Amino acid sequence: MSENEHSRVDRSTLVARLKSEPLWDLAVIGGGATGLGVAVDAALRGLKVVLLEADDFAKGSSSRATKLLHGGVRYLAMGQLSLVREALHERAVILGNAPSISRPLSFVMPAYRWWEPFALGLGLRFYEQLAGRHSLGATNRLSRKQLLAALPQVKAEGLKGGVRYWDAQFDDAKLAIALARSASRLGALTLNHFRVDSFVQQGGRVTGLRGTDTETGAPCEVQARCIVNAAGVWVDDLRQQAAGPAGTPPRLKVSQGSHVVIDRDFWPSDEALLLPRTRDGRVLFAVPWQGKVILGTTEQPLEDRPTEPRPMAEEIDFILSEVGRYLVRPPTRADIRSAWAGLRPLVQPSAAAGGTARISREHAVWTDPSGLVCVAGGKWTTYRAMARDVLAHCIAEDRIPPGRDWRVERSTEHLPLERDDNLLRTGIPGADRLIAEGLSEQRVRFAVRHEFARKVEDVLARRSRLLFLDARAARAVAPAVADLLHAEGILQTGLEDFMAISEGYLP
Repeated sequence: MSENEHSRVDRSTLVARLKSEPLWDLAVIGGGATGLGVAVDAALRGLKVVLLEADDFAKGSSSRATKLLHGGVRYLAMGQLSLVREALHERAVILGNAPSISRPLSFVMPAYRWWEPFALGLGLRFYEQLAGRHSLGATNRLSRKQLLAALPQVKAEGLKGGVRYWDAQFDDAKLAIALARSASRLGALTLNHFRVDSFVQQGGRVTGLRGTDTETGAPCEVQARCIVNAAGVWVDDLRQQAAGPAGTPPRLKVSQGSHVVIDRDFWPSDEALLLPRTRDGRVLFAVPWQGKVILGTTEQPLEDRPTEPRPMAEEIDFILSEVGRYLVRPPTRADIRSAWAGLRPLVQPSAAAGGTARISREHAVWTDPSGLVCVAGGKWTTYRAMARDVLAHCIAEDRIPPGRDWRVERSTEHLPLERDDNLLRTGIPGADRLIAEGLSEQRVRFAVRHEFARKVEDVLARRSRLLFLDARAARAVAPAVADLLHAEGILQTGLEDFMAISEGYLP
């Protein structure tokens, strides 16, 4: 059997396997970065693992990042050295394991006060030193003349110089799909579009879950020795379900980060721009990505947790205003190709001070009285470390089956992740028929057959990134994508849902 035949996804087979397994070692709820990382780690150790995602893999926060792999320059300023050092190590791991969807990227930080090049340079050199042998390049102070020669798009008035340093960039949704495929290859059952509705309990402890295949409406009950709640910003919702009438105090605060996307002619450089000081005390980025430029992000506290967050008008105005202070040609609303928002699950400290920008991205793992193992917080860069901590927690609490030594960690540090096969060798038709730039009929069919895509949104938002890059272009080709899904045997393509959702991406 060829590799492509072996990796072909048949949903009916996946659902049949879910129903036939009497007892799983580990059930993971949530198909974002954390849940997928847990599934890969657990499957590599030989555990019987099922992962269930209510919508699509990386549908939520995990496809809406700023596309940066970083140690966290801001956390360095907050004195969180261990968090920065761990993230710099994990940055190197991702670059090594997923080279086709991640790459080093240089950043330039302009300075408009005489002392800033020296102060910023000192801090960023320390950042480079923390990376040690995983450093991606030297940190250099730039004179005014050097910076303008390299980046003539930056405003010259008042410019004193700047600093260049190195971090990395990736495609968040593609890394999520690579993790889903890797977990599947290792023996895990990864199933998207399967909603968890309630929990099965015995003696006040969760022993299983009840869910619904949202594609067919068919219910299914799943039994598991250990259930991991990795639902991102919805972690507290599942905790309340498991706790029942007794309830449980919330552990998370939620903030929204919004981005806008503009054409490369505003920032034609291959380097990213870091704006060191916004009006609310944050940093802002202009990042070249897939032929466009991402501008962001914001930090807006939220009380609710919508499944389709939308950038607020004031967030878009804030981003454009702040970027406009630094660019010779400031972008306007008319220049926006797509605008999107993601929600961040921030672990609430016992005595939080200030807004969500002051809460660490560091993650937490704990077990509720219901027996539900929960994980929250963190960021994409440290997804693997989070997964390792979840497994260590489960082992420490004897939540794994007896009889085998699951404590022997089979490290994911040097585990190459599944990536797109050479499409020209797949034998899938349609390579010469383009639907949009960079998206062929063959690519859509591959997404269905090998990457778990079931809806128009799955294809245009996460297998292709067209919705995030140009919302109008994505809406224009959505009917053609729906036709291809029909041709691949998918009856409910979600075209109408996509057209409604994509309106939120329009400026």
